[in-house]
Amino acid sequence: MIDRKRLDELVARLKDTMATSPAHDIEENLRALLSSAFARLNLVTREEFDTQSAVLAHTRAKLEALEKQIAEWEQKSGRI
Repeated sequence: MIDRKRLDELVARLKDTMATSPAHDIEENLRALLSSAFARLNLVTREEFDTQSAVLAHTRAKLEALEKQIAEWEQKSGRI
């Protein structure tokens, strides 16, 4: 069985190797490429989406209340 110290040393060496290898550069370039592509897609964050959903729900509730008020006024004035 591998002892913990040797395993930790191996993990540390792998991290060092990955940090200086071309794979690290490829990962950074891929991240930049994807970020650029997503920026062009005009996407919104989850936070922005949730905020707009809440605003829409509030506006919809307000509209329904106003429609109810108008219906009541029309009934009272005999316009229906």
